[in-house]
Amino acid sequence: MTENDRISQISRRTAVTAVAATAALLPFATGPAAHAAGPGTDNGGPRPAFLHGVASGDPLPDGILLWTRVTPTPDAVPGSGTGPDVEVGWEVAEDESFGKVVARGTVTATATSDHTVKADVRGLRAATAYWFRFAADGVRSPTARTRTAPGHDVAAPGLRFGVVSCANWESGHFSAYRHLAARRDLDAVLHLGDYIYEYKSGEYPAAKYVVRPHKPTHEIVTLADYRTRHGHYKTDADLQALHHAHPVVAIWDDHEFADDAWSGGAGNHTPGAEGDWSERMAAAKRAYFEWMPVRPSVEGTTYRRLRFGKLADLHLLDLRSFRSQQVRKGSGKVDDPERTITGRAQLDWLKAGLASSDTTWRLIGNPVMMAPVAFGALPSHLLEPLAKLLGLPTGGLAVNTDQWDGYTDDRRELLAHLSDHGVRNTVFLTGDIHMAWANDVPKTAATYPLSSPVATEFVVTSVTADNFDETLHVAPHTVSLAAVAAVKTANRHVKWVDMDSHGYGVLDVTAERTQMDYYVLSDKRDPKATSSWARSYRTLSGTQRIERVKSPVR
Repeated sequence: MTENDRISQISRRTAVTAVAATAALLPFATGPAAHAAGPGTDNGGPRPAFLHGVASGDPLPDGILLWTRVTPTPDAVPGSGTGPDVEVGWEVAEDESFGKVVARGTVTATATSDHTVKADVRGLRAATAYWFRFAADGVRSPTARTRTAPGHDVAAPGLRFGVVSCANWESGHFSAYRHLAARRDLDAVLHLGDYIYEYKSGEYPAAKYVVRPHKPTHEIVTLADYRTRHGHYKTDADLQALHHAHPVVAIWDDHEFADDAWSGGAGNHTPGAEGDWSERMAAAKRAYFEWMPVRPSVEGTTYRRLRFGKLADLHLLDLRSFRSQQVRKGSGKVDDPERTITGRAQLDWLKAGLASSDTTWRLIGNPVMMAPVAFGALPSHLLEPLAKLLGLPTGGLAVNTDQWDGYTDDRRELLAHLSDHGVRNTVFLTGDIHMAWANDVPKTAATYPLSSPVATEFVVTSVTADNFDETLHVAPHTVSLAAVAAVKTANRHVKWVDMDSHGYGVLDVTAERTQMDYYVLSDKRDPKATSSWARSYRTLSGTQRIERVKSPVR
């Protein structure tokens, strides 16, 4: 059986349809006999525990994907491959007290899937908040809130998404998640990749800058390793709070596998010493689909499309499974039409979806930056750390070849498609580079602004992963100011760059405009870090241009 067949089989096995609320479900004991989510005993024997929280994702107008992981015995930890099968019940209600249960069912947690389970619940009402929980042997999970999408043909008045990327456990605390969890005005949270990091402890950041060590302490390579790392991340209270408050729509980037991953390898993978790349990638994908509230699409990838009424389509990209190996600038290969970042099938799928969309906005969940960036003649003391941060050569830096800049033929084809077919209101939502940007996306950057842009792009900074000031170990917004000035001078389509902050974005979508509000954290090393609004930019419908806004959406 292939890895893709195995994922499909698991998806079929764990998918369930909503059933009548009056159906009996023994795992949901009530009253004094019911137990909390933590471990316990029954006549001296172990009881199941929900130590990794619960989650929901990929909202549809009539459904939502539910997720949890049950620990059936104390030794059945993530990655152990041990532990008995457990029947796990789930239920969905219209109220937090579960007085109006609308759907319930059961799934079985086994060691084969690391005791993770999913329930693909259907038959729900569109654009509606629900509460859900799981139970096993009378032990209940935490209660969580989720929300379905607007109906496909409904003119939704607005949408609001939290937007995050790049959460390195060892670099700091996940306060950005806590602040997003506290909001009750979000339809979902979009995670643009690097949900986990693969490094050994003390490699990134260096050991003396580690805020908190992760598990396992070695670099993750095997299926057990990836399962253990995913499980460790999901013990974080702020991450659990995020999943308990909102459905999450997630795609992967490279660190879910290894740094600078491509279809045949990665910058952070040594063949032989770290095994076969295809086996490592298959293990990483299997653990990802086990541990994330994500529906696998064709070929076991994360590229897929969600619709939010007539207001927006959300096209979600996988830019690691099919891409050609990255090349260095100066090799003459960045323009090679035989090289690809998307793969032929995915690019055709994206182009067709954008051209046929009848929504007001076409949003693209895009792991790496689309807008072209030339860094110009930076002095060496700025060029070298910027190159280190972006993983680039330190001499003659012109482009980041891990971004779309390294695959210019795919970008040319996609942007020409937008222009030639009159596809309007396309907005790229991007993570990856640990900086915040607001960009016009020109068809031909060399002639901008004389030539009109064909799309816009909002890039969110990292939750914790190191950025420019931390690479230099200097105070934020000091040395980086010269680099920002040089980037904006060399790239007139770049309207704003913040190289030093950590935080998140809130994207507000109406028929008239899309607006990204950028929020920054006071200190990623502080578990109680505060959050404050930094800047806002918007794109008015029909303009394909970025403009600054003086206040966030309320």
